[in-house]
Amino acid sequence: MSSYSWIERSLATIHKANWYRQVQPISGRGGVEVNLNGSPVINFASNDYLGLAGDERLIEAAIAATQEYGTGSTGSRLLSGHRPLHRQLEEAIARLKQTEDAIVFSSGYLANLGTLAALVGPRDVIFADAYNHSSLRQGSLLSGATVEEYPHGDVEALRQQMQQRHQFRRGLIVSDGVFSMDGDLCPLPQLLDLAQEYDCMLLIDDAHGTGVLGSRGAGTVDHFDCGDRPLIQMGTLSKALGSLGGYVAGDAVLIDYLRNRAPTWIYTTGLSPADTAAALAAIALVEEEPQRRQQLRQHQDYLKQKLNSILSLKSQLLPTESPILCIQLKDAAQAIHCGQALREAGLFVSAVRPPTVPTSRLRITLMANHEPQHLDRLSESLQTLAL
Repeated sequence: MSSYSWIERSLATIHKANWYRQVQPISGRGGVEVNLNGSPVINFASNDYLGLAGDERLIEAAIAATQEYGTGSTGSRLLSGHRPLHRQLEEAIARLKQTEDAIVFSSGYLANLGTLAALVGPRDVIFADAYNHSSLRQGSLLSGATVEEYPHGDVEALRQQMQQRHQFRRGLIVSDGVFSMDGDLCPLPQLLDLAQEYDCMLLIDDAHGTGVLGSRGAGTVDHFDCGDRPLIQMGTLSKALGSLGGYVAGDAVLIDYLRNRAPTWIYTTGLSPADTAAALAAIALVEEEPQRRQQLRQHQDYLKQKLNSILSLKSQLLPTESPILCIQLKDAAQAIHCGQALREAGLFVSAVRPPTVPTSRLRITLMANHEPQHLDRLSESLQTLAL
């Protein structure tokens, strides 16, 4: 009997539940129009919200950095991996976020794991939104702190939980800024009020808000105009900024502490020169080209209006203030069917199913460089599905 027979049984169960996943190869440069499994499709499945991943200026910056520094950082930042570009990127992030300092990790997942491990431990409590990203959920568990999950976005339920925290040393509220699988925003002003009232830290994962939300593209905090309040801002360089990596921005003392205590920063090779330079170029474009955000918001409003006019009562467009639009479906089988039908129509839309999300849905993500005819084609194809 194979020692992996239990894995085979588990895979069979995953298949039966319509939860099986496999990679889908995209050839050529990413963008609005891509080749998926060899067929041309319009891309509505990318987190490249500003369309920067294929921008020539980011590519040129990455090439120049590679020519100067090589392909890899060759070591952790504290040993031999620190490059001047790393510090320049951290300073640019701090300026964008209007914080005292920032620290760059090699991925957003590592940023959350390392930051949570550094800030709290077995004598502490984390209050976590039920819809938080996997990196926050796993980081919370690995920290050793007691995790109190509150219903999604429910400030009053959170308040009641926080009233019982006397036996703990430190408290930390953690929440996505923009929830990646629903597209809605956290109630940031109310979370800040609770953090102040109950003397808790607050960490916001702004992976899907950075570059997109706010008058300056600085993210969820910019959107709510809460930049003057104490807050730990985490985010990624791999969504609207078109590169790779993660960061934490905040008070200088916090960032200095993370350099000394965050294990996923201390013991991981530094971000590659190419990714660092590309992210640095992207932040400059976020600041210099606000028209990208304006175009993206116009696309959001236009498509939301179109979808609300064609969807039946059986399907629901989840509330959103972001370029993530989700149509809730009855089950995983319907999600798979719709995803395949859209692909045959030349449209790439993510069909997201449990256990990633509690309910199956089509997850539509918009890019600034989509054209109105792309949005019309999507809405017409969705209408034929009679959702």
